[in-house]
Amino acid sequence: MKWNGVFPAATTQFAPDLSIDIKATQHVLEALIHDGVHGLVIMGTCGENNSLEPEEKIRILEAACEVINKRVPIIVGISELTTSRGVKFAKEATRIGADCLMVLPAMVYVPKEYELINHFREIAKATDLPIMLYNNPTAYRVNIDTPVLSQLSDVKNIVAIKESSANTRRYTDIYNQFKERFIIMAGLDDVAFEGLLLGAKGWISGLTSAFPQESVALVKALEEGDIQTALNIYRWFMPLLHLDAEHDLVQCIKLAEQIMGRGSERVRAPRYLLQGERRQEIIKLVEKAAQTRPISLPNVA
Repeated sequence: MKWNGVFPAATTQFAPDLSIDIKATQHVLEALIHDGVHGLVIMGTCGENNSLEPEEKIRILEAACEVINKRVPIIVGISELTTSRGVKFAKEATRIGADCLMVLPAMVYVPKEYELINHFREIAKATDLPIMLYNNPTAYRVNIDTPVLSQLSDVKNIVAIKESSANTRRYTDIYNQFKERFIIMAGLDDVAFEGLLLGAKGWISGLTSAFPQESVALVKALEEGDIQTALNIYRWFMPLLHLDAEHDLVQCIKLAEQIMGRGSERVRAPRYLLQGERRQEIIKLVEKAAQTRPISLPNVA
């Protein structure tokens, strides 16, 4: 498992009747690989994990493994209502061929610390794959803080944390306490630049699905020490990156994909297509970004 670079949180594509469109989903993944991303997150928040039936998750992962064919690592979201369901899907993902699991706290229920730790431990026992914990306290009302990480440090296959808190102090606090024990991945788009400077190994990104070339160029510039180029791209990107922190991020990202010719905006209920002023706002943001792209690369149709 290689952690450096850009890992888009890929979208799941739906047909007009909102059934899974396997070919369109594979096309999205293939296009992202073509544009140079370093790994893919399948069925995370942007992949609408919690809108999918168990058998659909299996079909999507099988299709992803088929089209990706080990060219880049596949990280699969484990986002379930119960620990037992998380264990079951972890076993299925391991069998099918995922490279890593991104494990979320159990959905809906807000656990006590010992319940959260047990949830992660039980899923970790179900697989020999590396596990990345997903910390997003704003969205999921659960904070995977340093005391929790301390109690999980003996679980060898829990190796990374996706940090989607806006509190960039956490990067340094985690490093100071654990050094290299946990790999940190930047997980909130509009503080990704800061996270990468503060020690994140890579970037798990939402808006990369619409503008992958710029995302790859930004990280490459940082790796080469070209801070000014990276900053120029980041400043251009920021109006869109802010969308990753909104509750309608999935609809915004899918609409951006559609405008850029990379996918469809279709989502499953309870999400609904953006409407009215909000829709027009996002269209204007994406169109302006497309017209002012900071690197000379063509759009992907």
